[in-house]
Amino acid sequence: MFIAEYLQRRRPSISFEFFPPKTDEGVENLMRTIKALRILNPGFVSVTYGAGGSSRVRTLEVVKRIKGELEIEPMAHLTCVGSSRSEMREIVRELTLAGVENIMALRGDPPKGETHFVQSTGGFRYASELIEMLRDEFNLCIGAGAYPEVHPDALDADDDIRVAAAKVAAGATFLTTQFFFDNTAYFAYVDRARAAGIDVPIVPGIMPITSYKGVATMLAMNGGKMPQRLLAELEARHDEPEAVAELGVAYTALQCRDLLAKGAPGLHFYTLNRSTATRAVVSALVATDAIREAALAYEATTLARNAGVTAR
Repeated sequence: MFIAEYLQRRRPSISFEFFPPKTDEGVENLMRTIKALRILNPGFVSVTYGAGGSSRVRTLEVVKRIKGELEIEPMAHLTCVGSSRSEMREIVRELTLAGVENIMALRGDPPKGETHFVQSTGGFRYASELIEMLRDEFNLCIGAGAYPEVHPDALDADDDIRVAAAKVAAGATFLTTQFFFDNTAYFAYVDRARAAGIDVPIVPGIMPITSYKGVATMLAMNGGKMPQRLLAELEARHDEPEAVAELGVAYTALQCRDLLAKGAPGLHFYTLNRSTATRAVVSALVATDAIREAALAYEATTLARNAGVTAR
């Protein structure tokens, strides 16, 4: 199943992202986590991809097991870090032989301890180059990253949109955003993208807040921002881990409800390999009919469009 086709056929899409554990025990724990989330009927799950050799092996192992054992559509991440074009082709061939049809193609972050991305010998400089190779040489659905609060390496918001447009022109058929906490940033990004002619689905990335320290670290790494009122409430609870987690789930549920009500095509949850907070958020959306209402709204819009009527 191509994810881009799924996004056109069924909305809203709920999906989850995981990272490959470093140990066999970690892999088994992750498989249990994914099984726990399967009850939420995700459209797909994705597995990130590290620059190290062992991390790559784990990514391939987990993706294959999800496809073969859990019967959930997996999406494998690939990055330009540390691989030549020929090495990347071999990795993709292995994935396709395992039945994987969806790839998230990214430039990738510099390896730990380095501050700037360096093109590998014989490798790719930009995500758009990787996407073009995947499009030309394989029968795959290709996703790419998007950055509502602007990628740290972009010159400005216009440059960031130009890069996104290049990815789509190269063959990306949907975009998934970096996580954010202010929905106005997402909708402003979508408006800029549409104005630039980018017409593929743009799925918002969501990270439930489970730890004050953890979210602060992630924001610093990605150049993200947090609404001042939310930040103040988190700081007031910084020494109460359970209270932070409770606030995080409540805020994320409200954030997701707003995104769905205003037309986001789905929600992609960065789980950090944990199920509790994500399950709580999605369960709240189900209990309040937010997902069903979004699905009905999309169905009505689709029917109107097919009938040649401009939907309001």
